[in-house]
This record gives sequence, structure tokens and C-alpha cells, in this order.
Amino acid sequence: MEELDGEPTVTLIPGVNSKKNQMYFDWGPGEMLVCETSFNKKEKSEMVPSCPFIYIIRKDVDVYSQILRKLFNESHGIFLGLQRIDEELTGKSRKSQLVRVSKNYRSVIRACMEEMHQVAIAAKDPANGRQFSSQVSILSAMELIWNLCEILFIEVAPAGPLLLHLLDWVRLHVCEVDSLSADVLGSENPSKHDSFWNLVTILVLQGRLDEARQMLSKEADASPASAGICRIMGDLMRTMPILSPGNTQTLTELELKWQHWHEECERYLQDSTFATSPHLESLLKIMLGDEAALLEQKELLSNWYHFLVTRLLYSNPTVKPIDLHYYAQSSLDLFLGGESSPEPLDNILLAAFEFDIHQVIKECSIALSNWWFVAHLTDLLDHCKLLQSHNLYFGSNMREFLLLEYASGLFAHPSLWQLGVDYFDYCPELGRVSLELHIERIPLNTEQKALKVLRICEQRQMTEQVRSICKILAMKAVRNNRLGSALSWSIRAKDAAFATLVSDRFLRDYCERGCFSDLDLIDNLGPAMMLSDRLTFLGKYREFHRMYGEKRFADAASLLLSLMTSRIAPRSFWMTLLTDALPLLEQKQDDDIETTKVEMLRLSLARNLARAIIREGSLEGS
Repeated sequence: MEELDGEPTVTLIPGVNSKKNQMYFDWGPGEMLVCETSFNKKEKSEMVPSCPFIYIIRKDVDVYSQILRKLFNESHGIFLGLQRIDEELTGKSRKSQLVRVSKNYRSVIRACMEEMHQVAIAAKDPANGRQFSSQVSILSAMELIWNLCEILFIEVAPAGPLLLHLLDWVRLHVCEVDSLSADVLGSENPSKHDSFWNLVTILVLQGRLDEARQMLSKEADASPASAGICRIMGDLMRTMPILSPGNTQTLTELELKWQHWHEECERYLQDSTFATSPHLESLLKIMLGDEAALLEQKELLSNWYHFLVTRLLYSNPTVKPIDLHYYAQSSLDLFLGGESSPEPLDNILLAAFEFDIHQVIKECSIALSNWWFVAHLTDLLDHCKLLQSHNLYFGSNMREFLLLEYASGLFAHPSLWQLGVDYFDYCPELGRVSLELHIERIPLNTEQKALKVLRICEQRQMTEQVRSICKILAMKAVRNNRLGSALSWSIRAKDAAFATLVSDRFLRDYCERGCFSDLDLIDNLGPAMMLSDRLTFLGKYREFHRMYGEKRFADAASLLLSLMTSRIAPRSFWMTLLTDALPLLEQKQDDDIETTKVEMLRLSLARNLARAIIREGSLEGS
């Protein structure tokens, strides 16, 4: 039976008493509206809400962080590069490329973490400083988890090299030793510094034995009485067998050498060689892997996974990956000692040491505040062919589900939505339909943004979305009385009804003003004028005027006759067409057009004057 998730985190809304009053909410694509209502089942009397506000609850607030935006932007390029890795690559070449991609992701996390740390230090408002520091801790945990997954699932380090990778992992994430070393070595007498032995102990705990030997040499120089035992301890550190990257010795040879070295350390302990120096004797017990001695250094170890790696280094340096889960669980139990419960980070790391990839992803999804981490890590692990068999019951695999969630969150941001488009593109099952749904909700605030959205839709042959966007822009242009732009968008949308509406507006403006606007557009309609009868009429009527102006009267008359007999002219425009026909009917072809118009005007005025005189006379006679 599938394990059930725990209870979701409760989000408290300030000023709202959800126990006393009913709440109303409405979901949006990336956020939720919440408000208090006056409805109450128990009390019949009318109630006034005590909290007259509407709250917007966003599920992906991290997309609004300036620093985290860099994380999203930089990782977007890495993601695209990963999708293009040749599927035909196999073996070491493919593995090396995947490891390189993983390291690139981690470098982006670290860069953002360092920048966030600087911002936290510089913050003047204590509350902001705490918020940034909290974000630094989250980024540090993300890099810690990713690094471990890289070692266990992508590098797939075997026994021997596995411990070297884990040592590097601990050294990278427990970095206080470097500042402590600088502080001690910068003092006038390092061996007398209060933190001298703490520094030496931490170096031994991290397996940095060469540096520990150098520190002991300072103690030997400053205290001749302890020079002998310092030299013996230095020799033990120098001769400890460890598998180096360029070493060709087998694991069996390493285990034999390590066993002899371990027995030598045990003899020194039995002989009480270091009894006169509690610090050195404590170091010897640590090097023997004594659990009690290690647990005495809890404060210096700082966490259980550091304890785990140190314990393996000095008790089982050739540990096999399959045995890690046993050591991890026992180290966690020993380190916590029943005094506290594991944190979410502990559970995630424990799941990784158990090689339970799906549990790692599940725990990270619950613990982290956005989908960036799980989406990109899962995608990378999927490229490593580690998630091929894990399909979800609602029609998508885990990789696609998480990428869809991440991309949906990006669409809540006014500019990051452009990154989300590419993530949808690489979701073969549900990506296309998700993109269609989200792109329709993008507010087209400016024409530049609209053109960007339109280009994305056209590149992907999203015909309905292209038509919808063009129609929206056409309607905006009509409201702003930009008829040329409105006609252009309606043609691009192939919307015959709207093209007819805009054409009617052009004709009405002509009747009111006696001229056309946007002549360049109308003169160059070309085949687009066939979109609707009214648009065809507009284009042909404008062509009639052009012929008229060019004194091509025969052609103009022929076209006008065609417009009158084809029944595509609106009824309201018939009188205008008849008026346009008058000069052509009463004019000889070699007469001047302007003279003809003047003569017709005189004739019309004379006829009108005559009618007026007759009517006036008839009124007086009565």
C-alpha cells in the first residue's frame, strides 16, 4: 500500500479567524484569492466580516526573488543543453557529460548562495537579514543534497573512490575549518592559541592529515618535551593507507595495508604512548574509529553525516555502496542519541544513502519552497536512466509531472514565463496542452509582449491561440480608434467577422470625413481582401478612387459598375456609390474632371433654388 503523505503545512492569514467565520477562496493559475465572508450556518443574524480584506496567496513566491531569478535563468540554459545530449552516447563519455551537467547546476546554486549571503550581511533591516539568511540555509541544503545524489546516482562511485568523494562532500559543506585555520595560523604563537587543538582535531575528523601534521610540527617546535610523541603521531598520519585517484593498487591490497596500520595504532594505544598528552591520545582514538571518542567531538563534527564519513574513514575506508544505508542509519541514531528527532534534511540524506531516489524526490518536494530543485534533479536522473519505470497513475511520469509544476510556477511571473515555454516543450505527453492553457492567461499589456507571445504560438503551430491573440489585439486597437492596426490584426487572425466590422468602420469614417485613413494598408491588402465580402468591397472601392484620381475613367466606371452589381456593397453605402457614378454618367471622357464636378454642382444648386421658389410661391398663394 502506498505510503500516505503527512498533513500539509498550515498557512496563517493575519487578521482572519477561520474557526469563527467562513472563508471564501478562488483558485487562479499560480495563486489563490482568499477572503472572509459573513455567511454562518449556526447564527441566523446578519454578520459583518471582521477582516474586510482580500488576500492573494501565491504558491511560488520564490520566482519574485531577484537573486533566485538568476538561478532560474542560468539553470534554464543548462537544462536545454542536457536535453540535446546525444542519446547515442554510452558508457564513460555519456557519464562524464552527465556529471559535468550536474556540476554546472551545483555551481549555479553556489553562486546564488554566495550572492544571497552577501545581501544578508549588507541588509540594514534585521527582518530582511533573517529572511536572506534563511534562504542561504535552504540553498546550502539544496547543494548538499544535490552533491550527494551526484556521488551516489550519477558518478556511481565504487568502493574505495566512494569514500574519497564523500570526504570531498563533507569538506565542501563543513567549511568553518578554513576560517579557524586562518585565525590560528595568523596568531603570534599558533600552538598556544585557544583553538589550536580544536583545529587539529577538525583536520583529523575531515581526513586532512597532511595539514594536521603541519600543525603538530608547530607544537613540537614550541614544546620540545612533546616533540617525540608529536613525531610519532605525525608518522601515523603520514603512513595511513588511503586510495588516491591516481593509485593503481587493488582494494584487497589497500585493505591489507590499512589493517596493518590499524594494528600499529592499536599497539600505541595499548602501550599508553600518548598518555602524557590527552589531546594526542584523543586523536589516536579517533583514528582508530572509536565511536565514543568520535561522539565526544559532536560539537566539532556539527552534524551526523560528518560523523558518518569520519567513522567510515577510520573504520571501513573501503565501504561498499550497498552497505552505506546501515552505517547512515546507525550514525544518525548514535549522533542524535534519542535527544531529538530527525529534521527533514536528515530524512532526505538518509533516503539518498538508502538509494531510494523516489523517496529523496518526495521528501524534497515536501520540504522545499519551490519546484526548481526537484524538477531539475529528476530530469537529470531521468537522463541517467534511473527513473524509467516510475510512471504516475494520472498519465504522466515523475519527470514530466515535476517539470510541468515548475513551468506553471514560472508562468506566474511577468517575464520568467518565457523560460517556462521551453520546459513545456520538453514534456512530450502533457506539455503542449499545458502550454496552450497557460499562454492564454498571459496578460498582453503591451504590443511588444503580444508579439513575443504570438511568435511563440506561431513557431509551435498553435493556430487557435494565434487567432485568439490577434483578435484580442484587434479589439484593443478598435477601442483606441486605430483602425489600420485593428484591420491588420483581424487579417492575421483570419477572423472574417471582425474584418467585416473594421471595414464598416473604415467606410463610415469615409462617409463622415470624405477620405480614407491608413491608405498604405488598404492599398496593399492583396489576397487578404478576400477574407470577407466587406473587406473585398473596401479594397475595391479604394481601388476605384485610385483609378478616378489617375483619370482612368473607363476603368473606374467598369469597377464601380462591378461593385454595384455584385451585391457586396452595404445597403447604407448605395447612395454614395450612385453619387460617385454621377460624374462618370454626365461627363465626356476628354473633359476635365473638376470642370464636370463644378458644372454638376451648379446644376444641382439651380434645381434646388427652383424647388425652393416654387414651394415658397405655393405657400403664399394658399
